Amino acid sequence: MTDNRHSWIKRGLTAGLFYLLSIAPRLIGRPKRMPGKFYAHRGLHDLSLGIPENTMAAFRRAVEHGYGIELDVQLTKDGQVVAAHDFDLKRICGVEKDVDELTYEELKALPVLDTAEHIPLFQDVLDLVDGKVPLLVEIKYKHVGSSICRKAAELLDHYSGSYCIESFHPVALMWFRKYRPYTVRGQLGMNFHKDDGRVHPVYYFPRHLLTNFLTKPDFIAYDHHARSALSLTICRVVFGIPCFAWTVKSPREYYACEHVFDYFIFEGFLPEESDIRNCS
Repeated sequence: MTDNRHSWIKRGLTAGLFYLLSIAPRLIGRPKRMPGKFYAHRGLHDLSLGIPENTMAAFRRAVEHGYGIELDVQLTKDGQVVAAHDFDLKRICGVEKDVDELTYEELKALPVLDTAEHIPLFQDVLDLVDGKVPLLVEIKYKHVGSSICRKAAELLDHYSGSYCIESFHPVALMWFRKYRPYTVRGQLGMNFHKDDGRVHPVYYFPRHLLTNFLTKPDFIAYDHHARSALSLTICRVVFGIPCFAWTVKSPREYYACEHVFDYFIFEGFLPEESDIRNCS
């Protein structure tokens, strides 16, 4: 009985060690932390003002308010890098096509959410922001072999402002680890099963940050509703990695998670650091 107990203890310790090694972020040579605290989710959009998400108007408004910007980038049919979140155009443009099925010129003809805005080029966003506020760029990695990482990186190579990249897909982060190791990179995570009903094994790994040993992220960006997740807590408390909360949609949600996270991706309210507690 004693031998069996010792054997189980040894196995448990071994499994625990492998688990810690799997979720360990970059520990040596981690870049300087990002400036700012609040990042406007897909720009500072407000559809009631005719300013939809991930458009030049939303990014311009975020710059005017002095907020950092979180945005998403992916490729068009002709290989242009554009700012768009969904892979398909149904929700934002009412078209039964994917972004990468149309050229940029074709996309320009489609109004976003029935406004005067259209899906912009990433380069135009960079020119607009011009280092005035920090950028958090989510790489929308659709399939293995995509050139989105290389093309986005080539544009960012000529950008002098503060920025970092993030992605749910570990292959995107592995690309940046190999080819742009100096770029601050972050692993996106969430409880896929609880929030989206997805139970495929592939979602188990990013949920529990088990690919960190491959991607070696500099920060974690996690759904703030799942802020008590074990792997997130260990990365934050034991490894001291900075953490972004997404997406905070009210002062109440901010108060609930402010003690856990360092940065906050927000929408639907204006979280002024000086008077956020006076917001209703």
